[in-house]
Amino acid sequence: MSVPQKALFNWSSGKDSALALYKILQNPDFKIECLLTSVNKQYQRISMHGVRVELLQAQAESIGIPLKIMEIPEMPTMEVYENVMNKTLTELKNKGITHSVFGDIFLEDLRQYRENQLARIGFTGIFPIWKIPTPELIQEFISLGFKTIVVCVNEKYLDKSFVGRIIDQDFINDLPENVDVCGENGEFHTFTFDGPIFSQPINFEIGEIVYRKYEKPANQNSSNDACDTNDETAFDFGFWYCDLIKK
Repeated sequence: MSVPQKALFNWSSGKDSALALYKILQNPDFKIECLLTSVNKQYQRISMHGVRVELLQAQAESIGIPLKIMEIPEMPTMEVYENVMNKTLTELKNKGITHSVFGDIFLEDLRQYRENQLARIGFTGIFPIWKIPTPELIQEFISLGFKTIVVCVNEKYLDKSFVGRIIDQDFINDLPENVDVCGENGEFHTFTFDGPIFSQPINFEIGEIVYRKYEKPANQNSSNDACDTNDETAFDFGFWYCDLIKK
């Protein structure tokens, strides 16, 4: 019997992460040593998703895997982001971790970027739900008993009425045709609060719904965690966020 490879899991708190973690935990070739999550240092919220750190910590406790938080400044340049990531991965590599697991589905450029960055440090990327059709993934997610709430929507694709909704068949049916059912193009982000990877559900209440629009950085080498895109029109649109408060 071979010894499992030590791996970290890039945990976003959302549904794709939850399903990918569920699948990798069933793979005897890997042992997940920690959940790695990038957090906005200023606001103490998960990058892109806007979820409070207390809820992230509650997820990790219920899953039963140690959490490693990587603090990122507000609106970091790519250089700053990559320096923080490289420092974090080097620390984890020194603990014997050699693989990095992601919940990406079909964004080729993003996967190539991840693999190139990992290779520089000697890591291998693992993608458990890669290229599985998103309509199949969302149905599997629901059928397994996972529960997730929409915490952020990009107004380019969806209006305010979609934020704060639980993803179920009604939600899927209401999505416009140009929106991926898993939000893989950045249309929406989620927080998963129950399912087979959790020992108990995450208890929360819904807070206020807020609108935020990001200014285009003067430095063209800057990245915007909320937009997560190189699209020239990315900064023309704002985002609706649903605040979740731990109970």
